[in-house]
Amino acid sequence: MDIVILAVVIAVVVIGALGGLVVGSRRKKQLPPPPPAAPDITAPPAEPHVGEEAETPREEPRRTIEEVDLPDGSAPVVVEEPPAEAPAIEIPEPTAGRLVRLRSRLSRSQNALGKGLLTLLSREHLDEDTWEEIEDTLLTADVGVQPTQELVDRLRERVKVLGTRTPEELRTLLREELVTLVGRDMDRAVKTEPEDRKPGIVMVVGVNGTGKTTTTGKLARVLVADGQSVVLGAADTFRAAAADQLQTWGERVGAHTVRGPEGGDPASVAFDAVKEGKEMGANVVLIDTAGRLHTKTGLMDELGKVKRVVEKQAPVDEVLLVLDATTGQNGLVQARVFAEVVNITGIVLTKLDGTAKGGIVIAVQRELGVPVKLIGLGEGADDLAPFEPEAFVDALIGE
Repeated sequence: MDIVILAVVIAVVVIGALGGLVVGSRRKKQLPPPPPAAPDITAPPAEPHVGEEAETPREEPRRTIEEVDLPDGSAPVVVEEPPAEAPAIEIPEPTAGRLVRLRSRLSRSQNALGKGLLTLLSREHLDEDTWEEIEDTLLTADVGVQPTQELVDRLRERVKVLGTRTPEELRTLLREELVTLVGRDMDRAVKTEPEDRKPGIVMVVGVNGTGKTTTTGKLARVLVADGQSVVLGAADTFRAAAADQLQTWGERVGAHTVRGPEGGDPASVAFDAVKEGKEMGANVVLIDTAGRLHTKTGLMDELGKVKRVVEKQAPVDEVLLVLDATTGQNGLVQARVFAEVVNITGIVLTKLDGTAKGGIVIAVQRELGVPVKLIGLGEGADDLAPFEPEAFVDALIGE
């Protein structure tokens, strides 16, 4: 009996202990958070009604004008704009040897003139038909009638004396004769540094479409690359974009541009450009004139007026005529008319990379009696090169 009572007591103790452990573990567990209260839902504003359905206006607190803070107006609000960034000044590549670097641009002229002549001269028998083909090749390349006849006569004589002709001998022979025809002794320097004064004055003339304004900008780069300071005169006041175009070219190399109102007096702009060039101590003033058609007598007279007005301050050192090499013999007609109006001192041949008529260099020099001083060989900013007869001929006849 005692044993039964003891077992019952032990069982009660064990059950109590287990019950305590269960209650303790339940107390340690966190109660779940109470459910969120239902959000206050604001009814949307009622749609406005009219007539009998209109609501009675509600009274709302309003401020009088005395209670509203107004600006005193003593100091206007100034919005500072960020300063405009000046365009970066470019450093043009040096002009020395530029034509040599651009020889590949003359490949089309080389194929038509140089290689064509070498092929004909390499024939075993040079009969009259072959010499006629040589003449046709030269004429097709716009060399001109008289220069062609002179070259053929000299080639006939030298080939006869030479006898056996190797490819190297023919190339040397043709090179010598072409260099002589182009003229190695002509003064091709652009006159920009008169000894007795500053600045040198250069006028750029030519008809519409020859790339005259672009050539003026590229010439500024050539001069800056040679260490000279430049002022540009935008005297082409008849074409709306001419002044903007020239100013853009000037800003790229740090050249100051003088311009006037659209449709204004070109002579006045040219006069002001020279005046400012003197005041600034510039080395050169480049004056871009209007692209005048050579059939417009009045406009050609205007060009003469520009030159006369400029010369009231100082003599014009250079008058460069810009010709499009792709126009061929028509360019010679333009050259004659311009030479009658102003004293042309040098020629700039543009687009010479896009023509097979490289002989125009010879023809235009013979026509005007003045040298080709610069040639354009592409659309790049530094594709205007001083003309070098030997490098030019080497490009024509190839390696």
